[in-house]
Amino acid sequence: MILDKVNYPKDLKKLTNKEKEELAKELRNMLLDTVSKTGGHLASSLGVVELTIALYSVLDLPKDKVVWDVGHQTYIHKILTGRKDKFKTLRQMNGIAGFPRIQESEYDSFDTGHSSTSISVALGMARARDILKKNYKVVSVIGDGALTGGMAMEALNDTGISKTDMLVILNDNEMSISENTGGMSRFLSKLRTKKSYIKSNNRIKKITLKIPFIGKGIVKICSRIKNSIKSLFIPNMYFENIGFTYLGPVDGHDIESMEEIFKRALHMKGPILVHVITKKGKGYSYAEEKPNKFHAVSAFDLETGKALKEKKKDYSKAMGEKLVKLAKKDKRIVAITAAMEEGTGLQEFRSKYPDRFFDVEIAEQHALTMAAGLAISGLKPFVPIYSSFLQRGYDQVIHDICLEALPVTILVDRAGVVGNDGETHQGLLDLSYLNLIPNMTIMAPKNFEELELMMEFATKYDKPLAIRYPRGGEDDYQFSKSKEIELGKSEVLCKGEDITIVAIGKMVAGAMEVRDLLKKDNIDATVINARFMKPLDMKAINKSFRKTKKMITIEDNTLESGFGMNIKANLDSDGKVLCFGYPDKFIKHGNVSDIEKKYKLDIDSIYKEAIKLIKK
Repeated sequence: MILDKVNYPKDLKKLTNKEKEELAKELRNMLLDTVSKTGGHLASSLGVVELTIALYSVLDLPKDKVVWDVGHQTYIHKILTGRKDKFKTLRQMNGIAGFPRIQESEYDSFDTGHSSTSISVALGMARARDILKKNYKVVSVIGDGALTGGMAMEALNDTGISKTDMLVILNDNEMSISENTGGMSRFLSKLRTKKSYIKSNNRIKKITLKIPFIGKGIVKICSRIKNSIKSLFIPNMYFENIGFTYLGPVDGHDIESMEEIFKRALHMKGPILVHVITKKGKGYSYAEEKPNKFHAVSAFDLETGKALKEKKKDYSKAMGEKLVKLAKKDKRIVAITAAMEEGTGLQEFRSKYPDRFFDVEIAEQHALTMAAGLAISGLKPFVPIYSSFLQRGYDQVIHDICLEALPVTILVDRAGVVGNDGETHQGLLDLSYLNLIPNMTIMAPKNFEELELMMEFATKYDKPLAIRYPRGGEDDYQFSKSKEIELGKSEVLCKGEDITIVAIGKMVAGAMEVRDLLKKDNIDATVINARFMKPLDMKAINKSFRKTKKMITIEDNTLESGFGMNIKANLDSDGKVLCFGYPDKFIKHGNVSDIEKKYKLDIDSIYKEAIKLIKK
């Protein structure tokens, strides 16, 4: 196998084009074999196999720097940079991460996990190189979906006027997570069809230069009117108009063509953009046909493409189904997504209420401020956003929603530990950072039924509201029927004399299981489902604490400024309090159950600590 001879990028330089084509096939097989077992971001990595080979064949790594936008497409990068033998540990606890990590390898030049950041990072690196008078190449690889992010557009604008030597590779696979929409998508579609312009322009220039005496003069005259000529072929020459030299489009699965264009680009001065056309899911028919389904997958059967475990109903789906029912009764309800229609469960809403559904692409800041505009005009916007992505719109939540106390409901999906995607995707900060904002109300349901009740509450509530819920399904614990939601009121699930357990969201089920274990030891616990992080029901909590004098709090959030610390700060009597949550650090990848056990948030660990607290 060719792959046996390739461990680092330098090994690629020894291969012929034919061997590189064979290597691409072997890399795809390795990718499919591993991800079908571990799960991960498959379609995007399949799409950049040849691109990675071609780029790493012409660069001098790790001296040269490559910043991969989002970073979920770096599986081939990892295999080719000394991690081939560890690849089977992908996304597993203590294994290699699913995204670039500086601590993992010198070939990972920057930690990435969120969209639209790579051009900014690369420009910073290139400017630092120039100030320090060093000599290396800097490359940003960004997808067409990520290019819709406002930060990417800001970075393009600054890079264009900077005249800094750096290369931006636009990986145009016509696909983000959900189908691309909007102006940038249409613009790139036009560029894809104008390959003939690029070829004919270069051919005419070569022929004209050969004309004796007057050839160069003609080329100079032609260059003065270049932009107006181009406008006949490529409408709105955006990249060149802001200062980039645009090259392409080039076939992203033709290694030889890409190597040729990358070599040219890396020897040119100023900012260069190479437009590469790839196919997401390339080489695996199921992923090619349904790239959105294979964007991020759990373990699956290679022969059929079907998941090994049947997917159960999850919180995203439960939210989407309830929102459709609410929208049928209330015509003020609108839904907004930032390129995550399927991930957040909005497919049915879009189908039934297309006029009230808005996909703004990867633009969380715009999504939130647009929601403010809808709300101030009399509508009831619901905005589901992953917890880790909501961080990107923090100022908009403060300045545009809460400052005006507008009735926008933010559905904080993937809150808490999400597991295998690691530090950049864990939703462990939202309870803390949202709690700091005036006019914000924060809720978290213990199960699907309570989520639906909270959404009903949201339709009648006329202020900013965040409802946070975890990735995946509800716990198997069987609760009795939930009571109606009242602002700032908790739910006392059971009463006891020995200890008070206060939990929020998905951790309430765990609290009840701890209570059941304690009961076997003849210890009676009061369990309070907080429901609200803000405002906290301190009346009910203090009443129980005055009686038991011992309390534990449980949350799937950082302890710092979190749920437990807020309760502790507002207790009106003395006693012993133990808070369970995550430490003030970024939590690495691994299975959710393994992570909970590591940080003593599993049932057994909480039970043992509760026993110690009671014995004290």
